[in-house]
Amino acid sequence: MRSCHVFAGRTPVTYVAMPNDEQKPDGEQTPSGGQKPRGEQTPRGGQKPSGEQTPEQLSYEKFGRRFFEIAVTENRIGAAFTPLAGEDFEIGPLATGPGGMVKVQANVSMGRPVITRYVNELITFKVRLPLSINLVVDLRVDRLRYDVTGVVPLDLTVRAVEPLSIHIDVDTPRPRDVQVGVASHGARAEMVRFVAQVDDEIKRVIAKHVAQQVRTPEIRRACVIDVAGELDKVMPT
Repeated sequence: MRSCHVFAGRTPVTYVAMPNDEQKPDGEQTPSGGQKPRGEQTPRGGQKPSGEQTPEQLSYEKFGRRFFEIAVTENRIGAAFTPLAGEDFEIGPLATGPGGMVKVQANVSMGRPVITRYVNELITFKVRLPLSINLVVDLRVDRLRYDVTGVVPLDLTVRAVEPLSIHIDVDTPRPRDVQVGVASHGARAEMVRFVAQVDDEIKRVIAKHVAQQVRTPEIRRACVIDVAGELDKVMPT
């Protein structure tokens, strides 16, 4: 009698193989002593032939965690936000300053997002959208130009959702989250920028635009991974 192992899924199931008591047909004899015929040799030490390795088993919890870490990467998040990269949009003209006497207009270009992943109890991402802005302030009697760079930070959190899907929640930016650096050409331009509150107006409009973009159907679809649906495609029930 010998013990054997059969793998059902990934869990070893032990069964016992009993000696065969049935009489062999004439001409077929079992070698005496239970020896195997020539040519059938058991590897030394009872080891399996090379190439046959038992896969490492994982707990369901560890498998789920590993699945999340492999399924949601910087590259996949970057692909979701590709529609924003290289986008150009116009701001204004906006009336600002005392009595709305100053008009602000800008051309904004978004660069390729910079993405950092943090793996803790929750998997989170910090997405930074770089900005390049050509800003013009119209004083009616003069037009002042500014070179502006900036960053829009987005915080993302990965969540498991019923029945079996992965959702990437995006915190929409607020005006105070938007970072801008304005290069003023001369003391007069700097004073106008301060009095007209140009920075605050630019931050407000950019935050609003990015918040609208991350709610578009294209990006919202990219932020949902329907695991159950994908399994049904490859393994119909």
